[in-house]
Amino acid sequence: MKNPFIILLFAVTISCTSKEEVDYIFFNANVYQVNEDFGKAEAFAVKNNRFLSVGSDKDILNNYESVNKIDLAGASIYPGFIDGHSHFFRYSMGLNDVDLVGSKSFLEVIQRLQKHIQKMPTTEWVVGSGWDQNDWENKEFPTKDTLDILFPNKVIMLTRIDAHAVITNQNGLDIAEISGRSKIEGGEIILKNGNPTGVLVDNAAKLLRSKMPELKNQTDQKQLLERGQNNCFAVGLTSLVDAGLDKEQIDLINTMHKNEQLKMRVYAMINPTQNNMNHYFGTGHIKTDYLHVRSFKIYGDGALGSRGACLVAPYSDMPSTTGFLLSDVGRFDSLARLIFAKDFQMNTHCIGDSANRVITDIYAKYLKGKNDRRWRIEHAQVVTNSDLTKFGSYNILPSVQPTHATSDMYWAEDRLGKDRVKTAYAYQDLLKQNGKLILGSDFPIEDINPIYGFHAAVSRQDNDDFPQGGFQPENALSREEALKGMTLWAAYGQFEEEEKGSIETGKFADFVILDQDIMEVEPEKIRATKVIKTFIGGKEVYGLN
Repeated sequence: MKNPFIILLFAVTISCTSKEEVDYIFFNANVYQVNEDFGKAEAFAVKNNRFLSVGSDKDILNNYESVNKIDLAGASIYPGFIDGHSHFFRYSMGLNDVDLVGSKSFLEVIQRLQKHIQKMPTTEWVVGSGWDQNDWENKEFPTKDTLDILFPNKVIMLTRIDAHAVITNQNGLDIAEISGRSKIEGGEIILKNGNPTGVLVDNAAKLLRSKMPELKNQTDQKQLLERGQNNCFAVGLTSLVDAGLDKEQIDLINTMHKNEQLKMRVYAMINPTQNNMNHYFGTGHIKTDYLHVRSFKIYGDGALGSRGACLVAPYSDMPSTTGFLLSDVGRFDSLARLIFAKDFQMNTHCIGDSANRVITDIYAKYLKGKNDRRWRIEHAQVVTNSDLTKFGSYNILPSVQPTHATSDMYWAEDRLGKDRVKTAYAYQDLLKQNGKLILGSDFPIEDINPIYGFHAAVSRQDNDDFPQGGFQPENALSREEALKGMTLWAAYGQFEEEEKGSIETGKFADFVILDQDIMEVEPEKIRATKVIKTFIGGKEVYGLN
């Protein structure tokens, strides 16, 4: 007769040794998986940088073993946030520039400039960004007069919040060879009494930017990119789209990934220069765990705030203009033909209803109905009802920035009028076309914090909880829709929904721990949410001290 104690001991031994060893176990959590069923879990196991299993505490703890067991004490867990449209490289390079965001007057802009120059008195070029004349009591564009008087020996280049206009001084105009007689397609040189005021819009600003010397060597660039990455990790971003990069910038990011200096996952949109196209059409798509290159960023028009957005009818507050396209229609068509033939994704900046109409018509010409090319309209800010259906008919993906709506709501009706503004920032109308909406921030134009975008999407309010009831609340997103827009749907817009965007078996173990549950907390408390920890591949990359 067999000894029952021996049998029991053998069974216990087999049970213990049958547990699979994993790198990490996280348990006792409130996990939003953001999978197809929008399910919730309590725990997950991570192995080789990916989620090996997701389920209940009992399932995970009974089946897996690890020397790294983390009790999350009921904290709320979400997939790592994805910024569906940002300018990460530009943001990072500007971390040492003059910060003009939130300035309440041009006088305050001048004061910030003076403080910056006191710290860096030998700098020849003084670069800053973030001013917005719509935030000032005098909402007219500034002029260069004060800059000429105070900074006669420097080149001043101050970029508007939307990056579609700059103010410069006479030194800047001279270097860019700009006069009152200069003409520029797809841009505007603002004049007063026939002379340049110093404000350059869209392609006119490029004349000055092209003269700017390379201010940062590669060592400086690497340090700034690491700073930018750390700022992103601190707000829960684990992946982002960098919209508009050249080969040299992409190569630097790739090198830093290989050297483990950068861990941020980057979906790079390429600038459509001839050199860039020659290279990437030759190499084809590039895909690593951290870098994905398969799309081109095209600029259709300018911005609404600087009246460079191309509208079907004139601006309500300036009937003399309808804005402008940044290239002729033939150029957009030839780019679409090339990008389609080479199997790349075309992603076009379109703010005005005319730009959206022109570009979606060109898309339709090449996409020819339902498809899986995932071509995108970046911003899709003003879209007439008659053009909305093209998004659904040709599977065109809208990529929007919820904080644009709450930043622009103070003056958007002035630009568009009370009827046309109803077709702007129409996120629900866009969502209904394909059942997906990509959310981003467009930082540094807006804040890098994705929680602010989540709050703006669901409440249609700003940081003052204004206006009561929300701005055009009929186009607010549900919390589930907003969370999908900054995780799973954003991943879909990058052809990466099989490897990120949700907490599911086989996907990268990218996730974020928040100090409160944004799916349940009162709307007015959402913006105060803090990131406790951020993980990429199961490894902590940020922890709140």
